[in-house]
Amino acid sequence: MCVGLPAKVTELKDGVAVINAGGAEREVSSEMIADLAPGDYVMVHAGMAIAKITGDDEAQAEDVMDGLEDLLS
Repeated sequence: MCVGLPAKVTELKDGVAVINAGGAEREVSSEMIADLAPGDYVMVHAGMAIAKITGDDEAQAEDVMDGLEDLLS
């Protein structure tokens, strides 16, 4: 089974997004998403941002990220 996780973009540089997922920061490829900006939420899988999360889905992404933080602390 494959699992994608929501994450918040904190920085962009040369096709790479620095993301925060459940308190953990890492770099992922942002090549698949043209209009990405810091503060956006993305779905991350296998080291790549694969989709931008928008609208009502942002609140859902924040809820999932909060739950991950609770599990990891």
